[in-house]
Amino acid sequence: MNYKYLFGPVPSRRLGISLGVDLVPFKVCNFNCVYCEVGRTNKLTNTRDSYIKYADIVKELDDFLSQKPNLDYITFSGNGEPLLNSELGKIAAYLKQNYSHYKLALITNGALFYDENLINEIKNIYLLLPSLDAVSPDLFRKINRPHHALDISKIIDGLIYLRRKYSGRINLEIFIVPGLNDSPEELHKLKMAVMKIKPYLIQLNTQDRPVAEEWVQPASLSKLDEIVKFFQPMPIEIISHHKSRGNIPSFNKSINEQIIQTVKRRPCTIDDLTKLLNINRKEVNKYLNNLVEEGVFKAEKHARGIFFRYVSEI
Repeated sequence: MNYKYLFGPVPSRRLGISLGVDLVPFKVCNFNCVYCEVGRTNKLTNTRDSYIKYADIVKELDDFLSQKPNLDYITFSGNGEPLLNSELGKIAAYLKQNYSHYKLALITNGALFYDENLINEIKNIYLLLPSLDAVSPDLFRKINRPHHALDISKIIDGLIYLRRKYSGRINLEIFIVPGLNDSPEELHKLKMAVMKIKPYLIQLNTQDRPVAEEWVQPASLSKLDEIVKFFQPMPIEIISHHKSRGNIPSFNKSINEQIIQTVKRRPCTIDDLTKLLNINRKEVNKYLNNLVEEGVFKAEKHARGIFFRYVSEI
């Protein structure tokens, strides 16, 4: 069966071996983050809807999970904001009822947790991974470029409310964009907000792969270490690379080789590879990121987008 809405299992820096579930089409989101590895948002919306039908997703899940794969998580993520799918709660409940031995995770920008009904929908999800990159309204708009209906104070209040009502684990991601949210003033505001949210863990991230805006640069390791010390004694870590994704059992060497051989013939964008190989965009992105990290490919910015060029054997 060719899966349209599932991708992986893929090796995740935060979740181990993860089966991804895409709940919205590319790229339906209420943020247009400057650092998004999927690219710019082409449908900026704050409207929840059944963008991908419950029956279609459950059909693919049943087919894949009947093979009894070894997974650390089934993860709602993908090419947009999964909370925008109004059938998320129904899908999570189905998995909890029929495949309870698998833990569920949700990667989200965390913008909608002020909605009490939404918090009830995610009660079957074991791990939430929301993000918070800025507290100042102007920086929030510069970094996350949200839908006009979203207000950062309301989002933070929603995350605080979530912590009170949700019994699972929350790992809060902060993406550092040098020159924007790494000033002492903004870090102090972030710390005050995070102290109220009380996540299980803070995870620091920064640019380490092609992202939506070319001007976004990575924070130095020394800067990240400095931020870690600033947030302590709260539990905090820097999200690190996988040491060797190729050695993970779910790593599909056939897909990896197809991508290598295709790019060897000519440089390609992620869209080119998605169409040529008929593989989910998010899954292609994971393999591309791995190949860039290993020095096999080089990412280059051109007028039509980011091209991946073959430069070396593994």
